[in-house]
Amino acid sequence: MADVGAAKTNTPAVSPLTGEPIKRADAERLAGVLKAFADPARLRLLSLIQSAPQGEASVTDLTAPLGLSQPTVSHHLRILTEAGLIEREKRGVWAYYRTVPSTIAAIADLLTPPRKRATKKTR
Repeated sequence: MADVGAAKTNTPAVSPLTGEPIKRADAERLAGVLKAFADPARLRLLSLIQSAPQGEASVTDLTAPLGLSQPTVSHHLRILTEAGLIEREKRGVWAYYRTVPSTIAAIADLLTPPRKRATKKTR
């Protein structure tokens, strides 16, 4: 898998499921991104952001649905941003967050065994 996306998304270019040994640095990067996914509140944040009317949301849009305080939501958003799963755009005093589809697609691709990838593309 050639990878422009790997550098941009912090995900390695080699899948741990390809049968090739994954390099330690690549494994650490992938584990960091997957760790960001591993928290239920962060998964809900990704879902809430993705399903928002314009595909973006501010912290104030996210606190009530999650039932979490603003500092806690901001903490989770920072972790998701650092993992490359969402991006932040500052507009005046507000910051808006949106998912990064290429990062999510790269992770899905890395975790899909090569035979399954070939099947999906030929359908």
